[in-house]
Amino acid sequence: MDRKEFINAKRIVVKLGTNVLRNDDGIISLPRIYTFIEDISNLVKAGKEVIVVTSGAVGMGKKRLNLPDTKGVALKQACAAIGQSKLMSVYENGFDTYGLIAAQILLTEDDFSVRERYLSIRTTFNKLLELGTVPVINQNDTVSTIELICRSQDDGTQVCFSDNDKLSALVASELDADLLVILSDVDGLYDSNPKDNPDAKLIKQVDEVNDDILALASGVSDGGRGGMESKLLASRLVTRFGGKVLIANGKIPYVIRKIFNGEDLGTMFLPSDKNLSDKKMWIGYATNITGKIVVNDGAKNALISDEKSLLPIGVVAVKNTFRKGDVVSILDENDNEFARGIANYDSDACKKVIGCHSDSLVEILGFKNYDAIITRDNITIL
Repeated sequence: MDRKEFINAKRIVVKLGTNVLRNDDGIISLPRIYTFIEDISNLVKAGKEVIVVTSGAVGMGKKRLNLPDTKGVALKQACAAIGQSKLMSVYENGFDTYGLIAAQILLTEDDFSVRERYLSIRTTFNKLLELGTVPVINQNDTVSTIELICRSQDDGTQVCFSDNDKLSALVASELDADLLVILSDVDGLYDSNPKDNPDAKLIKQVDEVNDDILALASGVSDGGRGGMESKLLASRLVTRFGGKVLIANGKIPYVIRKIFNGEDLGTMFLPSDKNLSDKKMWIGYATNITGKIVVNDGAKNALISDEKSLLPIGVVAVKNTFRKGDVVSILDENDNEFARGIANYDSDACKKVIGCHSDSLVEILGFKNYDAIITRDNITIL
């Protein structure tokens, strides 16, 4: 895709990661943040809508308390509480200099997982953009239970986001953003790890984030929760929803300005021609998952190739507890997740009808809501 066409975007989400907001000594770089603010302000004044997803609250709280590290969930949450107000004051003062209003939004995984809250968030965002503000988003680390969930449960619970890469992708998809710009401390996606291979080559364009592309990711970034893998997964989500993604080096001076001046920076990820609906996106990517349904090969092929509903006869196992209306994970017999869907029955009912014909549901359960465990309109193939 031509670079000029790629950057032609009305609604833009800019994700600023931990490593681009701090200096080499680990201290938040205020001059760099102000250059981001200046560039974003110029985009807004040029008629574009810009949403910022920012990290940095925990780091600012750590610096304010003069701590050597932030080990432990409670300490990290305390640092976030102290640092978030300081971080937001930087954005408020910075955008105020250019006559713009910054609007703070702190989100947790539950804000996306609960459908009503998800839709409410979208309404609020659209109103803020209509009012000409710059929404500044961060994960609400002070109250988020993500790390507590991951550490205290071994039931395979999957949360809808655990870092700001995925959060920025969810925001971009929810708001129908044309472009997500992820600024990192690397120039983009390489054909091998540039830290290990000095001859690694930057990939300028990715047509599809497939398994071969995901295999190029390596490790988690220092200081942040993500890494190239989380950025690629975020890119896959956004492009599947019809948006574009650019991963570029946020430490390049005035990088946002250079990107929108058409300079050949970073890796471009092109949108898919098979766009998901908003509901399908929410089912597949924006919900917390506990329940799992394992299906046989016949059911898997019917779901993927023929876009059929999931009938009880194709189910071989039901894992964990879930309620009717919950989004559940659909796995094959090798425990590979390939789809997600909204369950028409709770886990107890599903376990009772494993392998049965739909005609037997009333006899076994005493009632029948649907012939299918999950109807095809409520299934997203991953």
